[in-house]
Amino acid sequence: MAGFKTHITTSSVLGIAYGGAGAMMFRNANEEIPVATCLLSAGLCSLGGILPDLDSDSGVPLRETVAFTAAVVPLLLMDRLAQIGFSSEMLVVLGATLYLTIRFGISALLKRFTIHRGMFHSIPAALFAAEIGFLLCSGETLAQRYYKGGAVLLGFMSHLLLDEIYSIEWKKVRLKNSFGTAIKFWGGSTYANVLTYAQALILALVVWKDPGLVDSVESQLKQGKSVPHIAREEIKTLFR
Repeated sequence: MAGFKTHITTSSVLGIAYGGAGAMMFRNANEEIPVATCLLSAGLCSLGGILPDLDSDSGVPLRETVAFTAAVVPLLLMDRLAQIGFSSEMLVVLGATLYLTIRFGISALLKRFTIHRGMFHSIPAALFAAEIGFLLCSGETLAQRYYKGGAVLLGFMSHLLLDEIYSIEWKKVRLKNSFGTAIKFWGGSTYANVLTYAQALILALVVWKDPGLVDSVESQLKQGKSVPHIAREEIKTLFR
């Protein structure tokens, strides 16, 4: 099994290449893309490379992955919340709340309800992570947001691929028992399988509806509607 340093190093190198390739791709398409967008995408790829270790039981992988995620997610979300119309004070409150929730609340839940090499190490989990990346990140165009989501997907997949490579004993050219437990579509727990696929499908629907979501929420806030009311209305629109 590849170690934490191997995963973060590999995904970071891939992130640098991804950022450079993205800058060239957008330039060739005659679309302006800020250097900061390419740099952020490189960082997201690096982060994606350690996300599967959120199902680690303990130790450095879990501690560092949760700490990175808890710090990065609020930062990514700030611009989107600001676009909707939240005040600077509310952004600070929401950012701190989200950090503490991920750092301590979600961390405790992961330790209790996940197993290493479970459905966090799977193709649907990789798609789920990419969808989260797309929804968290803002961008002047949809292409830029897809680009950032793709960075998370690339980093995540690099982790799964490395785990499979390290599941091969090259000296004797034989497969270890762990082979096939990282790049998979279905795990051993039916509950975990159904939950992972359900989350990925629901988020896919949200991603599809997302382009008009910010404008809709901002409009309703200006009309004086409450956040719970807006949330209910937006959930209903997902299934129309």
